[in-house]
Amino acid sequence: MAAQFFNRIGQIGLGVAVVGGVVNSALYNVDGGHRAVIFDRFTGVKNQVVGEGTHFFIPWIQRPVIFDIRSRPRNVPVTTGSKDLQNVNITLRILFRPIPDQLPRIYTILGVDYDDRVLPSITTEVLKAVVAQFDAGELITQREIVSQKVSESLMDRASQFGTHLTFGKEFTQAVELKQVAQQEAEKARFLVEKAEQQKKAAVITAEGDAQAAILLAKSFGEAGEGLVELRRIEAAEDIAYQLSRSRQVSYLPPGQNILLNLPAQ
Repeated sequence: MAAQFFNRIGQIGLGVAVVGGVVNSALYNVDGGHRAVIFDRFTGVKNQVVGEGTHFFIPWIQRPVIFDIRSRPRNVPVTTGSKDLQNVNITLRILFRPIPDQLPRIYTILGVDYDDRVLPSITTEVLKAVVAQFDAGELITQREIVSQKVSESLMDRASQFGTHLTFGKEFTQAVELKQVAQQEAEKARFLVEKAEQQKKAAVITAEGDAQAAILLAKSFGEAGEGLVELRRIEAAEDIAYQLSRSRQVSYLPPGQNILLNLPAQ
């Protein structure tokens, strides 16, 4: 009797364990900030979006696909050109999340990696289209208009894929940094050109001085003492002219001394 009792208990326990395993395999959890869509092997993706909590599904026939519907950041680097053909490098930081009602469509068309498929392409497309409408300077002076155009175009394109987008001030900061970098580059280019001009001027001056020295040496060689005497006469004439303009100097006939009219003390 005891042996039959324990065998019965063992059979019941085994049955409970099997049932528990089956039940457990037919349960799935949807955490907070997530949603699920059900893929059925026979009917495909169901249109119903499953909310948070614990739910049943049919093992081996159905499979739950979990999506995170919370806003998440993503940086998208883009290299584009302005209207005046200036290169603009922008890293746009966007916040994205899937629209819950669109999850079955998102999974059917794009899959769970929808953000990798959609965000880089539409961000590059929108930024190139908007930035090309403005000069590099206008990207700063009209940055509010540029930012609004980018925001509206991005949200419109993202909504076509069932995704909601927002972005912060990083776009304006990136454009401002581009303008600052461009101004610094222009300043550096000006300094380089100025240094080159100064260098050329110094070379020209040095060549002129060397040429003058050569000509002077040549003149000394050709004229000899005559050139020295000429320079001496020119210096004497200059001294005499300066003395003649002074009121405190009087001249006497040749052979006499020069009297200086000094004021009385």
